Amino acid sequence: MSETARPMRDVAHRLPLEGIRVAEITVVWAGPHVTQLLGEWGADVIRVEPVNAIQPYSRYPERILDETAARALAATGYTLAAYPDFQAGTDPWNRSPSFNSHARNKRSMACNVRTPAGREAFLRLIQHVDVLVENNVPQTIERSGITYDVLREINPRLIMLRMPAYGLDGPYKNYRGFGTHVEGMIGHHLIRTYEDGSPEEMGDTYTADALAGVMGAFAVTSALRSRERTGLGQQIEMPLAEAFLPVLGEYILDYTMNGRDSVQEGNGHHSHAPHGIYAAAGEDQWVALDIVTDAEFEAFCRATEAEALLKDERFASAATRRTHRKALDAAVSAVTQRFDKDALFHTLQEAGVCAAPVHDDLDCTRSPHLAARGFFEDLTIEGVGTHRYPGIMTKWGNTPNWIRKPPPRVGEHSEEIYVDLLGYSRAEYEALVAQGEVGTTYPPDVLARGVG
Repeated sequence: MSETARPMRDVAHRLPLEGIRVAEITVVWAGPHVTQLLGEWGADVIRVEPVNAIQPYSRYPERILDETAARALAATGYTLAAYPDFQAGTDPWNRSPSFNSHARNKRSMACNVRTPAGREAFLRLIQHVDVLVENNVPQTIERSGITYDVLREINPRLIMLRMPAYGLDGPYKNYRGFGTHVEGMIGHHLIRTYEDGSPEEMGDTYTADALAGVMGAFAVTSALRSRERTGLGQQIEMPLAEAFLPVLGEYILDYTMNGRDSVQEGNGHHSHAPHGIYAAAGEDQWVALDIVTDAEFEAFCRATEAEALLKDERFASAATRRTHRKALDAAVSAVTQRFDKDALFHTLQEAGVCAAPVHDDLDCTRSPHLAARGFFEDLTIEGVGTHRYPGIMTKWGNTPNWIRKPPPRVGEHSEEIYVDLLGYSRAEYEALVAQGEVGTTYPPDVLARGVG
């Protein structure tokens, strides 16, 4: 959306979280996704991040790649360090596409909570915020002395969202894990596995991280609503594994009620057939199908001129199609690979068949549907350039919204936060800069040490 196309906001169109200030000490995706959503809807989000030590899995300065390595990594589908034009530049930590996609509408405060000076500044910050979000291993927060019991003495109205992998107690408390690890622990990877394969073939989807972002933002806004009534803050514990586990409720109930263990489904379905991803015309092109009824299967066959399948007794009913699903999948794939995936998508939808093309990243950015809806927004970032980014994922009838500001450079807003918000004198602030507590880059010796 261009600047000229953006409507002016008046009082009636103020974003719902304007006036709420959020501090975050987050890494990877789940935690940053929570604060991304809060920031998109008006909260003032302040990233607390050190420059005299490397915060792992955040801006990724611990792994700076040259062009050859960046291209090779991106070719595997891992794009976290695929800098624009594959050039690291002089400040690759400000050029990470992963960080820049979720850090829009945020500010950055250089602060290391593990040092005495940094901890003092952080505790001052807590006096001025409504919410703190963190998704570190619990012992990191405990060793830093910034647990909720400590912080609520400073700010009784504070809402603190904690998102460890496995919880704040129990035998797995301090086990480290990303979304893929907790998905493995609770069985999601096995369910996704093809029946003749093994889990390592599935790759990483990090579904648990994506879901945790939405659930965490919901939990925070619910706690803010509760505080309006009670005046009290509270700690919210939302383990990554337990937040994702309810998604598997169907399989859990099937076991507890029927004693039936889940099977490896891959792209299949326990009763629908055909159901899955099928080859389309061209190299590595695919279309997704989900056919339930006999009428839908007949519509598929007639729309693709594959009426011969209707005469095959193995495919005569939903039950027999499921029984002979391997033969069915082969027959359907032989049909679909004659068609362009997008053309087949439109043809089948018009025939009343649930179908969709399987798009890669470039396909998505070129989607005429998303373009017509104005989903993507061009965002200009200093030192990075202008690129297209995913926009706001919900549209509100009475509240126009868009990306308000680009992601912050490391430490970019330190001066205004320390001096204007926290009340540091100019001399005190300059002393912190001289001590290396505050800055806008990582010193060479820090980069040489790697993760702090």
